[in-house]
Amino acid sequence: MTTARPNLDPELRELLADMPLMSQLTPEILAQLRQLPSTPIEPLLAQRRVDRREITVPAKDGARICLSVFSPAHTDGTAAVAPCIYWIHGGGMVMGDRFSQLDIPLEWLDEFGAVIVSVDYRLAPEATGTTLVDDCYEGLLWTAEHAAELGIDPARIIVAGASAGGGLAAGLTLMARDLGTSSIAAQVLICPMLDHRNTSTSSRQYSGVPGIWTGEMNAFGWHAVLGDLTDNDVPAYVSPTLADDLSGLPTTYIDTGSAEVFRDEDTDYATRIWAAGGQAELHVWAGGFHGFDALYPHAHISATARRTRADWLARLLSPNCAT
Repeated sequence: MTTARPNLDPELRELLADMPLMSQLTPEILAQLRQLPSTPIEPLLAQRRVDRREITVPAKDGARICLSVFSPAHTDGTAAVAPCIYWIHGGGMVMGDRFSQLDIPLEWLDEFGAVIVSVDYRLAPEATGTTLVDDCYEGLLWTAEHAAELGIDPARIIVAGASAGGGLAAGLTLMARDLGTSSIAAQVLICPMLDHRNTSTSSRQYSGVPGIWTGEMNAFGWHAVLGDLTDNDVPAYVSPTLADDLSGLPTTYIDTGSAEVFRDEDTDYATRIWAAGGQAELHVWAGGFHGFDALYPHAHISATARRTRADWLARLLSPNCAT
């Protein structure tokens, strides 16, 4: 029986028509995808007055984690105390690097003078379990500890990420809350990958069909991270929907598309934050597929989604804002 699915936004459907799509990932396909060039950073920086630093910090096991720091250049020799966006890239936890989807937070550097810190966490299947979120946590600790050096206001560190990066951002925020070692002012979760169980209605709707990210690809990504762990052994920091308690989280922005695999787990996460007395803003973009606004940023729905996200950040960063 054919599964009914929400229609794609007409403009997105037309744009997607010429893109080669697949339904599954395999180790062989992943190896091929990893051979593709990294996102070129130079075009993103060419029209911006930005200072860039490359940092390495130690992971819990002694490995080195790379951080890229992008700060507004101050030609007058002075630097303001700025908000910080701690960026976690997407890629299903098996692909990507600290430059992936970087155009999103760089727009916030332009608009808010934010310092962007992007973390190159290790990828599955080479890294498993909590290693990925632990890497993100160590990078966050370094950022908070060096706030003065970076010109960052330590009270305005915002954790943000897309797709797998959104899931890691959610896990990192839970970890920071539980350990009480780093204050996070807000979390921005863009189509986040939150639930390893892959059993929601939306995950079934987007299985068995080619797409940007399908139920089968999702299962591959989660298996790469979790291996043979049973549901009872999966840490909530890795699969955040497993967290029993979503109270005490910073104000949260979540957006997703109606036509994507993560729709239901994302809307459920917002609902549970509200149920715990927290503050969350949720947007479900009608006809949006997974990652639509990153892939086609100039489509009308994408521009609207990105503008809405920036408007939320503007309210958050306003001195008169109460969250």
